[in-house]
Amino acid sequence: MIDPRLLRDDPDRVRAAQAKRRLSDDVVDRALEADSARRQAIADFESRRAEQKASGALVAKAQGEEKQSLLAQVKELAAGVKEAEAARIAAEAAWDEAMKAIPNIADDAAPAGLEDDYTVIEQVGTPREFDFEPRDHVELGQMLGAFDLERGAKVSGSRFYFLTGVGAQLQLALVNMAMDQARAAGFVQTAAPSLVRPRAMEGTGFLGQAADDVYRIEGEDLYLVGTSEVPMAAFHSDEILDAAQLPLRYAAFSPCFRKEAGSHGKDTRGIWRVHWFDKVEMFVYTTVEESYAEHQRLLAWEKEFLDKLELCYRVIDTAAGDLGLSASRKFDCEAWIPTRNGWGELTSTSNCTEFQARRLDIRTRGEHGTTPVATLNGTLTAVTRAIVAILETHQNEDGSVTVPQALRPYLGGLEVLKPIA
Repeated sequence: MIDPRLLRDDPDRVRAAQAKRRLSDDVVDRALEADSARRQAIADFESRRAEQKASGALVAKAQGEEKQSLLAQVKELAAGVKEAEAARIAAEAAWDEAMKAIPNIADDAAPAGLEDDYTVIEQVGTPREFDFEPRDHVELGQMLGAFDLERGAKVSGSRFYFLTGVGAQLQLALVNMAMDQARAAGFVQTAAPSLVRPRAMEGTGFLGQAADDVYRIEGEDLYLVGTSEVPMAAFHSDEILDAAQLPLRYAAFSPCFRKEAGSHGKDTRGIWRVHWFDKVEMFVYTTVEESYAEHQRLLAWEKEFLDKLELCYRVIDTAAGDLGLSASRKFDCEAWIPTRNGWGELTSTSNCTEFQARRLDIRTRGEHGTTPVATLNGTLTAVTRAIVAILETHQNEDGSVTVPQALRPYLGGLEVLKPIA
């Protein structure tokens, strides 16, 4: 959540941030009212409790009728304290709910507006020009025996698939190359759980505006994650991190699950937009002051990986209204997908500043006392989309696919993926 002091001291800044996201500022007024009610309830409870304690001290010294009178008074005060405590708990719950409805404050540099209001920071490479009619990844995958969509749908339903043969090999190669790059950059490699408790999901902001896209395990107090950002953010929950050890950098592999509830039939063909995929995610804990430079470093590592895949891509600065609840600023790397004749997101990196750390109670102790840390995340590879981009970009007229140079060692030296029939 945002800093409560910011809400109290500069509510107009929070209102302006809501406007930048193209959201109503009603949540600001509700949070201010809830904060006022909460503080009044706390003051009332403490006043009543102090009166109860003072009366209790008098009882010990009193005798006879005076003592009986004081006992009756203490009993009445106890009932009042209990009532005030219930009111305080309710007021704090209402305040907490109101605060959690306010998204992170968008960075001043983030573009204002909605999904289409992004700005292009740079383009790397130029879209490939073909001297033949390029095939889409579905046709190429079938020719190569790289995945089986029909059996995926038969076994699990729409938007599921089997990766087979070179498709499965590509998956493992991409994950291993991403992990090797991360380790070389100083990241701690991690295999993260894909099932988390509600606090982890709520703490990262995924039970807010993104709740409809989350799978919940019926009968269990568990959720399937859509990104390993969730377990990695909760990894150090309720801890105080040594400032001298920051930044803490993790590269987490996990399966990811998404309902794709808001896609409304978009990109249903093939393995671009699916309900399950594997991903390697970078996650960083650092100070707020250092988070902005760290965000640029995460973007640079994402670009390094895409360069290894020899893709044409662009970097966009996501508009405030298209940021998730937790993000202050987000950069997306979008690859050129030939048969879409357009760009498709392969990776993204977000600076969530203190927002998630406040919810999950992750702090650092430094020269200025104990303060919340900043959290950042960035995708190294979302496997299925990377496979789509590789197949379509590096295809040959006969349906074979040239393997990017950097990926070949992870495929046993294989240079070309050839059709199986």
